[in-house]
Amino acid sequence: MMGYLVLGIAFGLLLHQAGYHWLWALGISCIVFAGSLQFVLVGLLAQEASLVAVAVTTLLVNSRHLFYGLSFIEQFRNMGKRGFYMMFSLTDETYALLCATSGVGSQEEQNARSFWIAVFDQCYWVTGSVAGAVLGSLISFNITGIEFAMTALFTVIFVEQWLTVKHHLPAIIGIVCAVVSLIFIGPDNFLLPALIATVTLLLLGRPLIEEPVCA
Repeated sequence: MMGYLVLGIAFGLLLHQAGYHWLWALGISCIVFAGSLQFVLVGLLAQEASLVAVAVTTLLVNSRHLFYGLSFIEQFRNMGKRGFYMMFSLTDETYALLCATSGVGSQEEQNARSFWIAVFDQCYWVTGSVAGAVLGSLISFNITGIEFAMTALFTVIFVEQWLTVKHHLPAIIGIVCAVVSLIFIGPDNFLLPALIATVTLLLLGRPLIEEPVCA
């Protein structure tokens, strides 16, 4: 809740600074709900980017969600109609929480818990987004560097996962793949190749990893 409220407020402030009413914050957070992509979307809206540019950017930025979904494809399939919402609402932070609670309780308890985690996460994000946009219209803020809030949250999630699990091989593989991809491909396009390399190496090294891949 604390993470999503703060990040939502940051997004709302950025959206207001770009000249958009708080209703845009409400609509985007309800319909798009894509975390980091929403921060990118502010710039695309301000530049009046074409739908093609928006679609391609969305695919590149959120391609990592394809890999997230692979970890829970069986669970989502068994959740019936709720599974469609789970696919829509699977953000970085929700994924981290689902991984942290995976395997606890019966299958039905896991399904119910996962669903409500996703619902409350989106509620927190929507609330923060609208609050940020409204605050931006009432109070003048210097929001230079506020985009770093998303990076900070990713860092906290990574540290928490590192301290929680026993085996750090998946994290080390991810770090190495990301750094190598960043060096050879550059910051604009490194994410998708890094994810592909990470998943490939994790699949090949699966016998050596006792913890679930998502951990």
